[in-house]
Amino acid sequence: MLKDRIIVYTSGTFDMFHYNHLRMINYARSLGDILIVGVSTDELVASYKDKPIIPFTERLQIIEALKTPDIVIPQRTLDHTEIVRKLNIDAFVVGDDWVGKYDYLKELGVEVFYFPYGSGVSSSSLKKTIHDSYENSLIKEQKAKPDFRV
Repeated sequence: MLKDRIIVYTSGTFDMFHYNHLRMINYARSLGDILIVGVSTDELVASYKDKPIIPFTERLQIIEALKTPDIVIPQRTLDHTEIVRKLNIDAFVVGDDWVGKYDYLKELGVEVFYFPYGSGVSSSSLKKTIHDSYENSLIKEQKAKPDFRV
């Protein structure tokens, strides 16, 4: 806490920014007075899943364009111990696909909230839908071409 103000930190990849990203950021905003949003670098994301579709600098600018965050910073590690200490974080919000992963922050006096995405849109599901649609269009295109082999 900084002069009786609650500082909340949330972070994510925010690839292919969508409604659930916005819901989580708005939820984090509702928990405190100052909202800091960390955007994962391409290198960090590539260390645990496929590299993002949208480059880091563009994802950072998208989050900066929102009115909700007070501060937007790069996130270079999944270990939030240092950032919690440096920025006096009181609460941390992350998607519920990470349940349990950040419980260690509670030992540092941080309240941890796992935001329930529930069913609906996710960057992974969007990527799969786009990929499958593209693949199906290629298959249809191949079937529609006449075979000129002799």
